Amino acid sequence: MKKMCLAALSLAVAAACPAAFAQDVPKPPGNLERLSNFRTTGELMDIPTVPQAGQKAEAIKKTLAKIKLPEGFKIDLYAIVPDARHMAVGPQGVATFVGTRKTKVYAVTDRDKDRVADEVKVFAPTINFAVPNGVCFSKDGFLFVAEQNRVLIFPAAEFFYEGADVAAFQVVKGGELIPKEEESFNHTARVCRVGPDDKLYISLGQPFNVFAPEKMDLYKKTGIGGIIRMDREGKGREVYAWGVRNSVGMDFNPKDKSLWFTDNQVDGMGDDIPPGELNRADKPGMTFGFPYYGGGKVRTVEYKDQQPPADATPPQVEMDAHAADLGMAFYTANQFPQKYRGGIFSAQHGSWNRSKPIGARVMFTSLKPDGTADKTEVFAEGWLTENGEYLGRPIDVAVLNDGSLLVSDDMVGAVYRISYGQ
Repeated sequence: MKKMCLAALSLAVAAACPAAFAQDVPKPPGNLERLSNFRTTGELMDIPTVPQAGQKAEAIKKTLAKIKLPEGFKIDLYAIVPDARHMAVGPQGVATFVGTRKTKVYAVTDRDKDRVADEVKVFAPTINFAVPNGVCFSKDGFLFVAEQNRVLIFPAAEFFYEGADVAAFQVVKGGELIPKEEESFNHTARVCRVGPDDKLYISLGQPFNVFAPEKMDLYKKTGIGGIIRMDREGKGREVYAWGVRNSVGMDFNPKDKSLWFTDNQVDGMGDDIPPGELNRADKPGMTFGFPYYGGGKVRTVEYKDQQPPADATPPQVEMDAHAADLGMAFYTANQFPQKYRGGIFSAQHGSWNRSKPIGARVMFTSLKPDGTADKTEVFAEGWLTENGEYLGRPIDVAVLNDGSLLVSDDMVGAVYRISYGQ
C-alpha cells in the first residue's frame, strides 16, 4: 500500500489543493472512499482556526508561572488546542498533529519558528473520526491515526493538512481493530508508534477495571489488554505484548530498540496500591502480569486464587498509585543537559479516585548503561494545588525538532513547551 499511496500521491500533488471545510456536522460515509481515490468531497468551506490570544491564553500563562522546573528550564504556552491529547511531531517540522478523545485531530503550525504556534485548525475535517487519540509518524512522513476501532494512514499529512480534503487510506477497517461487541466507553484511547522494524504498534486497553475469566481467551487472541503490531499496510497482525491493563503511552529506545510503555493499574484497591507502571519489552511474546496482578506485585482480588504466569515480567519502575501515567517519550535531542539525553519523559494525568489527589506532573526516568531503568524523579509540577484542585492535567510529551519538550493538557486544552537555556 505504501508504494501505491506514493504513486497516487505524485499525481495528486500536481493538482491544486481544494479549499477548506468548516462545519462541525457528520460527514457522508463515502468521504473516506473518495479521499482514498484522490477525489474531492465537494465540501469547500473555510476551516476555522482556534484563537491563540485573549483571556484564556493569559489565564494559562498565569498557571504556567507557578510550575516548578529544574534550574535553567522554563515553560511557555505553545498552543491552545481543545481537548489536546497525544501528539505527533511532523518529521519535516512543518506541523504537529494532536489527537483527542472526541471527534477531531488538530494541526498545529509555527510558521515563523518563534516557538509559539501561529495557527491551530482541524485536520482532515471531511472525515468522521471516533476517538482519534493515537497519532504517530513514520520516519518517511506517513501519519497514522489510531481510533477507537479503526486505523487510518495519511501519506502526506504535512503537505495536505492545509486543505479540507486529505489523502487518506484505511490500514484497519472500521470495526476490525477489536471485535465490535467489545467496543466500550472505557479505556478506548489508543496510542501508536512505528517501530524500528517499520511495523505499526498499537495499544489496546481492555474495557474493565478487571475483566472476567470468560474474556481471557478472546482478549489473548485479539490483543485486547496488550500491544499489537502489524505491517504498515495492516497485514501480519500479531500480539506483541499482553497482560497490560490500559497502556496510553509508549516509545522505542533508539539505542537498543526495546519498547517501553506506561500502564494504568487497577482502581478501588486503596489510596496507595497498586503502583502505576513503566514497562520494558525487549522481545515479542512477553506478558506483564495483568489481570493476576493489579500493578507491581499487588494481586487482584478477582484472581487471587489463580496461579500467575511464571514468566510475568515486573515493571521497570513502580510509580505512585493512581497518578495515571500516560504519554511518554525518549529524549533524543541535545538541547537539554546531558543528564536528560537518552532518558524518558512521561506525563502523569493525575488521580481521579484517590482521597488525596496525586499526579498532574511530568516525570523523568534515567537509564542504566545496560538499558534498564535507573532513577525516576519529578521534572515538572504545580498543576495540582495543595488543596487538591487541578489547574491542568498533563497527558502526553513529545520532542520538537529544536530539542524542546511539548506537553499536552486535555483539561485546559493546551500544549506547553519546555525549553532549556533560551
